[in-house]
Amino acid sequence: MCSLMINAVLFGVGVITVLSVPALSAQAKYLIPGVIVASFVVTPLLCGLVARRMRIRNWGVSHWREGDLISG
Repeated sequence: MCSLMINAVLFGVGVITVLSVPALSAQAKYLIPGVIVASFVVTPLLCGLVARRMRIRNWGVSHWREGDLISG
């Protein structure tokens, strides 16, 4: 489930970047397929990090109470 959301965010950020920068939008027909491929390649790497983080048993009780950089 998290891989679908991560892939959507990566694709959206890439496409918005390509289409909003005038120098890149001229080459959009070549860059957008590159964004698609890049988002599919990077998604499993980021999903592995996020999925491990989502498992509460890996945190331990003391780490769960104090939080971390992301959750505060």
